[in-house]
Amino acid sequence: MEAENPTPRPSIRDVFTDRLGWLGMRSAQILLVIILAAILVYGLTQLKLVVIPVLVALILAAAVGPVVNFMRRRGLPAILATWITLLAGLAVFGGIVTLIVFAVRNQWETLASSAAEGLEQLQELLSSGPIPIDQQQLNDAREAAIDFFTSSSFGTGALAGVSVAGELVTGALLTFVVLFFFLKDGGDIWAFFLRPFRGERLERGRRIGIVSLKVLGGYVRGTALIAFVDAAGIGIGLVLLGVPLALPLAVVVFITAFIPIVGATLAGVLAALVALVANGPGTALAVLGVVVLVNQLEGNLLQPVIMARSLKLHALVILVALTAGTILGGIIGAVLSVPLAAVAWAIIKVWNKPEDGSFDPPRRVARSRAHAVGAAQAGSES
Repeated sequence: MEAENPTPRPSIRDVFTDRLGWLGMRSAQILLVIILAAILVYGLTQLKLVVIPVLVALILAAAVGPVVNFMRRRGLPAILATWITLLAGLAVFGGIVTLIVFAVRNQWETLASSAAEGLEQLQELLSSGPIPIDQQQLNDAREAAIDFFTSSSFGTGALAGVSVAGELVTGALLTFVVLFFFLKDGGDIWAFFLRPFRGERLERGRRIGIVSLKVLGGYVRGTALIAFVDAAGIGIGLVLLGVPLALPLAVVVFITAFIPIVGATLAGVLAALVALVANGPGTALAVLGVVVLVNQLEGNLLQPVIMARSLKLHALVILVALTAGTILGGIIGAVLSVPLAAVAWAIIKVWNKPEDGSFDPPRRVARSRAHAVGAAQAGSES
């Protein structure tokens, strides 16, 4: 009687190439990428005093870079064009800040006290309204919000050390110096990083640099314009409704408009609270109506026209980016997260082809060449 042949044991190659092995390998690769990304993010947060000024300088350079390029095309040396742009920008920015400070310096305390009083009146309205809300629930919610904004996890953001004058001055000086070199030698700096690459990788690096500058510059300029329109619209509405502190509230709207989605909403709530204290519930509701109207005009008219080329992100992606940026970098992280997410998405889109679609991916090029070679061989044989 012949012995039965034993079942062959699978080799190591078979174990790693079957369906389960392929899934395990892909899972391990994904976990490795997540771990490396977490380490990178942790390292960047530990170096926030360097990382944040560099990112701010990069965004500002993308916004004002066309001015420097315009002057250089007119024959000015790079260093002279850079200094003219920087000094003019500092003069304009300093003048605007000075005017705002002198206009509202005596009203900030009134604004803060009005907001606090408005919160108290809002609590009274909620506790006595048609929906039964216990006062203890309101107190718990307020304490939870206060604990969040004063907790160590929130304070690990970029503004945690803003009370330390040394860090603030260091960050501002570093931003100025890095911005100077970005404006003067931005193209040479990027070309230096692209030196190791050749062929398609070099072209890809050039595409990434061009699209990143275009998206960042368009985002900053578009956001500033939208913030100005929001501040003007809401400020005019507050003046017409007779709400006090209209100018400082308009300034708050302009500043918070650089935080997408939630910034203008928070500023509108603040304006409604002030109106609730000074003018009563009717005017507060009218202020909310003005805020909603301005936000609708922004979202349906200004955003598609101004930001069409620079920010093509779904609202959910923006919210996720805002949340992650706020956790990692506080207020500065919330401001920087959305343009960085837009740049990341733009880079993904042009990774294998430019925006106009004129470049074929490498596989398609190789396939077309193979077809051409095959056709030529077939023609020669015939």
